[in-house]
Amino acid sequence: MSGKMRRRDFLRTGAAAGLAAASTKTLSAGAPAVHKQGVRPAVVASANGNRFKNGGDETCVQRAFRLMTSGADVLDACIAGVNIVELDPLDDSVGYGGLPNADGVVQLDSSCMHGPKRRAGAVAALEGVRTPSLVARAVMETTDHHLLVGHGAQVFARNMGFKIEDDLNTENSRKLWLEWKRRTDPGHYLDPAKRAELWRREGLKMVAEGLIREEHFYGTINCDAVNSKGEVCGVTTTSGLAWKIPGRVGDSPILGAGLYVDGAVGAAGSTGRGEANLYNLCSFLIVEEMRRGKHPKDAGMEALRRIRANTVEKRLLNKEGNPSFGINFYVLSARGEHAGVTMYEGARYAVCTERGPETLNCEPLLPRPRA
Repeated sequence: MSGKMRRRDFLRTGAAAGLAAASTKTLSAGAPAVHKQGVRPAVVASANGNRFKNGGDETCVQRAFRLMTSGADVLDACIAGVNIVELDPLDDSVGYGGLPNADGVVQLDSSCMHGPKRRAGAVAALEGVRTPSLVARAVMETTDHHLLVGHGAQVFARNMGFKIEDDLNTENSRKLWLEWKRRTDPGHYLDPAKRAELWRREGLKMVAEGLIREEHFYGTINCDAVNSKGEVCGVTTTSGLAWKIPGRVGDSPILGAGLYVDGAVGAAGSTGRGEANLYNLCSFLIVEEMRRGKHPKDAGMEALRRIRANTVEKRLLNKEGNPSFGINFYVLSARGEHAGVTMYEGARYAVCTERGPETLNCEPLLPRPRA
């Protein structure tokens, strides 16, 4: 009996020594530890996501973070956050009171993506609904399609029970449109080259005079979030380019441009010149760069470099030969890492974590151009 006990003790001791040796060998080889640290919940957005409250107590990123960490679906939380900005008439880049097109009509675009469900929905050139993000979600949830546009999008919204209003202009947005009309030739198509220059010059003069915020000239809000489970979702919503040709659709409702989400990797969204983003499909590019192992900041900078390299038309270049427009990207990894990047220094982005809401500086690719 005692011999058997000694044999058992020997076997136990040998097995324990073997496990200890294997553990030491594994750790010394740089293998991951058995314990996996939880994802740090985070919400990121364009800067207006931590500015406007629509008369309430919360900004977009605050509401999204509170709902998400209380157990709400991540996309529902993001959309509830951007609804604040869509409904706030003080933000003239989104939703109600967004700056209208060249005919004085507010046309809205939005897209949303649900990482875990691998589904998305979007609307473009939608008139009469203050919250296009909710209509985009309805497209995702109730149809087999991704994108509905124009009158068809409005009919769909009406069928889904959304209130359709005749005019989404506020007194301020209509006043600014009339001021732009006063400054420009109403014959928009007589000379395309002169028209484009006139449109741009007079619009930027209104920015310089403080009538329009610079970021609202292109105007959008993007909001992306990840919860403690690593579930990633995002939404982008906008009134689009101020004074655009009626029917113009920018990057915001287009997957891979104004928004892209991969539930296993992360999310990216954009504000700024939509045409530059569309040409390069930068949100998709950013997520793919993160898939290859890049940090959100480095992935975003790669997209900015791509835009800079592909901007070759003289009308879109400044004296230094760089893009004469601004564009920003808001990037979030599935691990909770985040970054805001911008073509030129001065832009900011919003974030909310367990530390509360913050507005941080975006990382610039280039210094501000000389006057």
